[in-house]
Amino acid sequence: MTFICLYSFQYPPLNTNNPIANDDPALLLLHGTRKCRRPCRSFVVLSTHSNSKLLKPNRKSRYGQPISPYDTDTEDDDDFFSDVDDLSEEEDFGYPEKKTSKNQGNRHTKRGKGPIDNGSRGKLKIGKPVESRFHQLSEELDLDEKWFPLIDYLSTFGLKDSHFVQIYERHMSSLQINVTSAQERLEFLLSVGVKHRDIRKIILRQPQILEYTVESNLKSHVAFLVDLGVPHSRIGHIISAAPSLFSYSVEQSLKPTIRYLVEEVGIKTSDVSKVVQLSPQILVQRIDNSWSTRFGFLSKELGAPKDSIVKMVRKHPQLLHYSIEDGILPRINFLRSIGMRNSEVLKVLTSLTQVLSLSLEDNLKPKYLYLVNELKNEVQSLTKYPTYLSLSLDQRIRPRHRFLVSLKKAPKGPFPLSSFVPTDESFCQQWAKTSLDKYLTFRQNLLLKEFAKKYERRG
Repeated sequence: MTFICLYSFQYPPLNTNNPIANDDPALLLLHGTRKCRRPCRSFVVLSTHSNSKLLKPNRKSRYGQPISPYDTDTEDDDDFFSDVDDLSEEEDFGYPEKKTSKNQGNRHTKRGKGPIDNGSRGKLKIGKPVESRFHQLSEELDLDEKWFPLIDYLSTFGLKDSHFVQIYERHMSSLQINVTSAQERLEFLLSVGVKHRDIRKIILRQPQILEYTVESNLKSHVAFLVDLGVPHSRIGHIISAAPSLFSYSVEQSLKPTIRYLVEEVGIKTSDVSKVVQLSPQILVQRIDNSWSTRFGFLSKELGAPKDSIVKMVRKHPQLLHYSIEDGILPRINFLRSIGMRNSEVLKVLTSLTQVLSLSLEDNLKPKYLYLVNELKNEVQSLTKYPTYLSLSLDQRIRPRHRFLVSLKKAPKGPFPLSSFVPTDESFCQQWAKTSLDKYLTFRQNLLLKEFAKKYERRG
């Protein structure tokens, strides 16, 4: 379930560039959807309007209930089995706010340099159906009818009344632009690869994007990404993950960040594009302090040389944003607790830095217990096959192990972790010596059984 607050937070995208993530056949074994709707009634307000006239006092919802100016109402799909992905889910440790850095330019004083335009084109006429549709919303907010065409257009991207309340309270001027100007800007984003379904998320996180002109702002930032070597097919992904990049000056903020990555961190120029694609938020968050503190910590805690830490950042740049106390250290201590020496922990982290993003209770611990209890392996086998920790226990490890056991083809002694690495098709050819369909049927039945067990425990 997604929690939407009135302040825009950035989150690290999942590592979708790992080839292991896409090796399953396009067979969706089970897809269940539960829709939940819950109002968010209590949270910290990070910013408010100083103009008391912006909101009607003592306003009530269409159901007659008092409404806080900061209530939200969102609806998301909560899938038990979403699209099957063999890669484990990452745990989100959050990102710090980006602050001014001497090495990276004065970010806050340079934000919003791109021209902002609230449109000067002709107005669209409002018909009675549209007026009627937004009558209740206009009662909750002091909306002028001339805003209705824009609201009507934005509704086509899935924005609801509660979303417009958020935008109104956070950045009212974004709802005052001409609908034709807004359409031009959003159509540009769609043309460079932003998906239609992501427009709502972008507007909620960065409503100012409706005000940025195409020629003077949007195009220059897209050109910056292209110059970095980002493929055109990935531009939309980066914008969706970090829409606030349009509020930073290319020359005085974004380019200094890239220079810092190359000159101070030690990322090769040829690898910058990959780093940005893996973690677009790195462009809009302060990295000088995060790099120095994490470099110092890993050097002292594990005796890690700089080239090993640079390799970690190149493979998993989200490392620069993870909390040391809540994210990095607990996972290092877990690997130590299962019998790894510092040199072995360093080897695992250098090979698979993604381990630092995995949940201890829901991911790492269950896989370790399955490794020693079911697969009869020693913990040192993880230094040779650290990829084991990144694979899904339910979708890959357990099904393949039990399938070979059922066929009486499981090797004697420790179960070979190398059997979890290849694709399903290669696994069936090399290890099971049977058809892919037979394995997929087995896995489906196993998933259904595991689902039934979890359902019984919940009941």
